[in-house]
Amino acid sequence: METTESLGYLKGLLDGLDLDDNKKETKVFRAIVDVLSNLAEDVDDMTDGMELLAKQIDAVDEDLAEVEDYLAEEDCDCDCDDCCDCDDDDQEFEVECPCCGEEITVDEDTVLNGSIPCPNCGEMLEFEVEYEDDDNDDNSDTEE
Repeated sequence: METTESLGYLKGLLDGLDLDDNKKETKVFRAIVDVLSNLAEDVDDMTDGMELLAKQIDAVDEDLAEVEDYLAEEDCDCDCDDCCDCDDDDQEFEVECPCCGEEITVDEDTVLNGSIPCPNCGEMLEFEVEYEDDDNDDNSDTEE
């Protein structure tokens, strides 16, 4: 039973008792039912307000998703066709240790640091990074 149905049932029970309206107990019961009736109306009003608010939040969420998609397209600086589903920032390299032959995977930050010890034998692995200038193809800078 919903609240309004339960309240109607309670009012019917109270009316069916044929209580004397002049008695204090009857006045208390009727006042309790009136308070419950007011509370039921308040709950109904809040439920309606919450449903309206939920619809408005859903509309704002949809609008925000459109804005996020638009901004993601605008911010894409990569050359991929997937438009920012690529992992260009997390580039990894496989390196073979010249001493023990162990193949290890290192990330770009490790390569840029220049060297790391081999996790298998402890030999220092050193990396050379070459930078190419895209504007002037004939002038290449090499950094060791």
